[in-house]
Amino acid sequence: MSRYLSKFAPVALVAGLLASSVIQAQIYKITDEKEGVVFTDRPESIGDGETQKIEEVELRDLNTAAPVASPALPTRQSAEQVPKPVPLTVEITSPTNETTIAMGPGNFSVSASVAPPLASSERLLLTMDGQPVGSPQTGQSWFIEGALRGPHDLVVARTSASGQTVASSNSVRVYVLRPSIIRR
Repeated sequence: MSRYLSKFAPVALVAGLLASSVIQAQIYKITDEKEGVVFTDRPESIGDGETQKIEEVELRDLNTAAPVASPALPTRQSAEQVPKPVPLTVEITSPTNETTIAMGPGNFSVSASVAPPLASSERLLLTMDGQPVGSPQTGQSWFIEGALRGPHDLVVARTSASGQTVASSNSVRVYVLRPSIIRR
């Protein structure tokens, strides 16, 4: 048991010093030829008591310092302070829904608007009846030539760099009237 105490004497001393600063208890150093050195707050002897030397340990004032202020941590923003993402919008501005393309070769223009403006990696893709018209582009207008007679549904999709649709317009239906040659 005494070997155990002598191994942990420094720990006991530190604990005693800390405790003494709070409650001002007296610390004693007990020296024994057989047991070694023991620090305690009780002056009674350990072992046979004949070869022990008991001394009061005089404690100096502890060296203390004010804690260093830590840098301010970022505060958590409330739901009201977090900016809401701007919705991506695409709208076909011309032709309007249910427009009839008059007699002719089936040529017409399509214009769209986007908000917010396209990012550098985004493109617009016009589809007519579910089929792409040309390649994805950064421009907001298209010219369609030779559309067949009948109804056609137009949609403009906003695509990401990977080609995925991130927003699309409502479908706009146009009717193309082309002269037909009826042979009898």
